[in-house]
Amino acid sequence: MHAQRRPWIVGVSGASGTPYAAAVIRGLLDAGEHVDLVVSRAARLTILDETGIAFRDAHWRGDLATWLGLAAGRDPGAEAGLDRVEYWAAGDLAAGPSSGSYPAKGMAVVPASTAAVAGIALGLSKDLLQRTADVTVKERRPLVVVPRETPFTGTTLRHLVRLDDAGAVVLPASPAFYAGASDVQRLVDFVAGKVLDVLGVPHTLFRRWEGDLGAARRAEAAEAARPDPAGPVGPVGTVPP
Repeated sequence: MHAQRRPWIVGVSGASGTPYAAAVIRGLLDAGEHVDLVVSRAARLTILDETGIAFRDAHWRGDLATWLGLAAGRDPGAEAGLDRVEYWAAGDLAAGPSSGSYPAKGMAVVPASTAAVAGIALGLSKDLLQRTADVTVKERRPLVVVPRETPFTGTTLRHLVRLDDAGAVVLPASPAFYAGASDVQRLVDFVAGKVLDVLGVPHTLFRRWEGDLGAARRAEAAEAARPDPAGPVGPVGTVPP
């Protein structure tokens, strides 16, 4: 490991909402940050269910590129960003992030299942994701937990309060609509952007509120009216002369 490398750790648990994780990872890479990635066993099933993409330890780099939409050769700059990603298997409790001496900036658990919330709040360390979050808390580093489950039970609410008391930021996956809501990705990017705000990482994932009513709707309308630089597409995907 390079002596100057100090990554943000992204833990992906098995809750629905893996597009939030993908957006956070893309945002960190776009900002030039290093990322350590931990994907729980349950999260692999959720990624497969929500995207059709298999995430495998032995092929994680190619699977991650596919998941993030970084098609090889299409965007060499984005593809090169994967060189700043380190992947750790969820069952590897001897991994670097399991120790407080490992140089990390902080961690985001996105999405955070109720099981992950409970495990972190109670310090169970049942897998590397929970252990790394526990280390983040004890080292007083930034920890953002993004629960997506709804509704919450009283037990989960108490666990979330316990995390807040320990210094973590509880950031539910609750997108706002003032930043533009013409498609799902804008709503996903809003939540991801809020995570990056808490981590102090600059981004342009959403339009910030500036006190101008309807600004997002006007911007979306102007964007929709802008002519496509590729020109009209003809039959069978051909571009007419």
